[in-house]
Amino acid sequence: MAKDFNSYFTFIYVSLTEYEKKVLYAIIKYPTANDREIAEKAEVKQSTVAAIRKRLRKEGYFTTVAIPMLQNVGAELLIFTHASFNPVIPLSKRLEITEKKIEAFEEIVFSLGEEDKGFSIGFSKNYTDIARINDIRTKTFGKLGLLEKEYPDIAVFPFKISKTYRFFDFSHPLRETFGIDDNDNQIDNFFKIDEKNLSKNEKKLLCSIVKNPELNSKQLSSMLGLTRHTIGRLKRKFLNEGYLKIINIPDFKKLGFCLLAFYHILFDPHNPPNFEKDGIKEIINDETILMAAREFESILISIHSSYEAYKSSNTIILQKLKENGWIAKNPLVKIYSLNKTVIIKNLNFYPIVNKLLFC
Repeated sequence: MAKDFNSYFTFIYVSLTEYEKKVLYAIIKYPTANDREIAEKAEVKQSTVAAIRKRLRKEGYFTTVAIPMLQNVGAELLIFTHASFNPVIPLSKRLEITEKKIEAFEEIVFSLGEEDKGFSIGFSKNYTDIARINDIRTKTFGKLGLLEKEYPDIAVFPFKISKTYRFFDFSHPLRETFGIDDNDNQIDNFFKIDEKNLSKNEKKLLCSIVKNPELNSKQLSSMLGLTRHTIGRLKRKFLNEGYLKIINIPDFKKLGFCLLAFYHILFDPHNPPNFEKDGIKEIINDETILMAAREFESILISIHSSYEAYKSSNTIILQKLKENGWIAKNPLVKIYSLNKTVIIKNLNFYPIVNKLLFC
């Protein structure tokens, strides 16, 4: 069932100590670091890190997600779909329909909505699969009168001709919110292409980690019948050689964030940013948690602690786009109030990786 943010997140802002802020920031920024490494980066005693990490995890301050590098195991496309809805139709009715007919598709890994709008993120082996889902979505919405005048809009980013500069990266908003001094602003392509061939055991393990990212080697060994040594060796291989990435997602409602902004940007075909030289990275700021781009199009998602913070960030983004002459018209921007927003499908990669690898 879809989860309302009221049930999925706590709406009371919780104040953390300075040590807790440092440790939480390091956990989000360095998701695979152990307690000793976190202690060095946060300049906090290792015993303190262990105690804080345990409490933060127990109280739901962060969630671990294992992201398979789908672009290397058979997926060709990253897709964003967004639509405006008829506000007369109750959100609960829309969710009831979409969960059964649309969100059930393995290709959709995340979906979020409000009364009059929503967006989803998907991965697909080919364009045919995602076009079929989009046709079903349009037919369903149109038949039931859910849509406003426009069709659902889709932005397709083939991995071979696009770059994803951030993907659910909350370290930068936390750095700004916590006032942490960290000048590391390196931005790389999250989904780099390096196609892989996996053995049967590697496929089983990869799928198991994606499905249960918090299981340790002993638990995985018992589940899969592989030795702990083999599990440890393969996990290191997955992380070091582009099979898998681990991220930690904070409970941003507890930390005071209340707005999400979704941008769909179409560049002026006469003067787009220099794609090869990553020119579009200029518009990325501390509030940006996700950004995908190809030569003439980009999707950007940002998160904010207030409407004023959003307006300031939005002004900077528009100024950079216009100063460089990259757009002929303003981008489409949709703002989501997180206390009214529903997670229709929480970030889940197991169905699609299982479909691609036949785990």
